[in-house]
Amino acid sequence: MALLLKRLVLLALRHPLLIPDLLRTGWAVRRFGWYAKPPFLPLPAWTYLRWRMDTAYGDPDVIPPADEFRRYLRWARDLRRAARNDR
Repeated sequence: MALLLKRLVLLALRHPLLIPDLLRTGWAVRRFGWYAKPPFLPLPAWTYLRWRMDTAYGDPDVIPPADEFRRYLRWARDLRRAARNDR
């Protein structure tokens, strides 16, 4: 999963306008109880990420292309905005 994190960092460096979306989405999928276990960072659970990759691509070890990350981040942003506007 280190390659996945590297790809996300590179995506953020190439497209800095995506950083807020990346942070919001990362916060939404953070590991439950992250504050009680080292490394005390709000990172997603690796089992969750592997499950998501398996359900989306049929391989838990696949690393999606950067373009798909961008599309997903935009979709998540638009979904949050739509949910906020429905209130």
